[in-house]
Amino acid sequence: MTKRRHAEIAGAGFAGLAAAAALCQRGWTVRVHEVNPEPRAFGAGIFIWDNGLRVLNAIGAYADVRNGAFAAPAYETRTDGKCLSFQPINGPGQYRLLTMPRQHLYAAMLKAAVGSGAEIVTSSEAVGATPEGELLLASGARLPADIVIGADGVRSKVRDSLEIPQERRKYRDGIIRVLTDRTGLRGGEWDHVIDFWAHSPRTLRILYTPSGENDLYMAMMAPVADTESSAIPINPAPWIACFPQLEPALSRLGDKGRYDVYETTKLDHWSVGRVAIVGDSAHAMPPTLAQGAGCAIGNALGLACALDECDTVEAALALWERRERPLTDHTQRRAAEIAAQRILASGMKWDDEGLRAARHVPTGADMPFADAA
Repeated sequence: MTKRRHAEIAGAGFAGLAAAAALCQRGWTVRVHEVNPEPRAFGAGIFIWDNGLRVLNAIGAYADVRNGAFAAPAYETRTDGKCLSFQPINGPGQYRLLTMPRQHLYAAMLKAAVGSGAEIVTSSEAVGATPEGELLLASGARLPADIVIGADGVRSKVRDSLEIPQERRKYRDGIIRVLTDRTGLRGGEWDHVIDFWAHSPRTLRILYTPSGENDLYMAMMAPVADTESSAIPINPAPWIACFPQLEPALSRLGDKGRYDVYETTKLDHWSVGRVAIVGDSAHAMPPTLAQGAGCAIGNALGLACALDECDTVEAALALWERRERPLTDHTQRRAAEIAAQRILASGMKWDDEGLRAARHVPTGADMPFADAA
């Protein structure tokens, strides 16, 4: 009997769970290490465009994600009270975009990974890896595998242990992500995704996002230098001054939210020996194109496909990066340009530059959707 290949994965986030599910489906045994006492999603809401939905369909999480997610009928941009762009979405022949709380997406992906056979180990901290294919734990354990996957986030210890040359950049803006309820903001235009911008009395942005029947996600952009607007707990006064129509939601945020500065991480290469770096560990990007999760889970699925196609792990990793990296580099570059120049204030650009990833059919994700007619 042929011995099943084995993977050790650091990080039970979206990229780690996608890789786990995809590898288990291809006959691997998989163990995922999560540093926290229980697997959970951090943050508030999330956008999943068509490319990400295709990956979820491929790993068996799509039906659970779709049930309870929100499909807005339109995406619009309003700057200083004027509508600058309006795009119908989620209809026949239109762009597909589902929005939801991060925990909703996470629960579906965790279910898919465990249901496929992945083992999730909590309170297990990965501190490094060796090119020969060992995952190193804080406990002192050295776990051999056919492949080690570092999916442990922006501050990845697995990545840093391998000393991969990298470029990191922070930007002048940051974002507060909050999830609240939709009381007073339901129906009609309030079912749209609306990108609100204000340039007076200060520059602020709220990406207003219905994320379920009762859930409202707001991504609130404020310059780093604007200490009043970027303060945590949130000071509602400057936000209400710029967006009085959102006062019903802004006035009840309490101590919710966390402020994070936009940043980019770019690696010289995505693998060393038998170790692959996936997701934000490899290609963190500003959230301006809402493609951080889409690229992460797409590349995780692409990695599993490459490993299935090649005779050696090393050949698979070379194929994987050659095939997946060009689109990721493009998306990361464009997201950074948008963050640096605040391009979206003039309206969402529904073009190939901005939506190339959203329109892409990821490797291994070309099967019909479970709800297709």
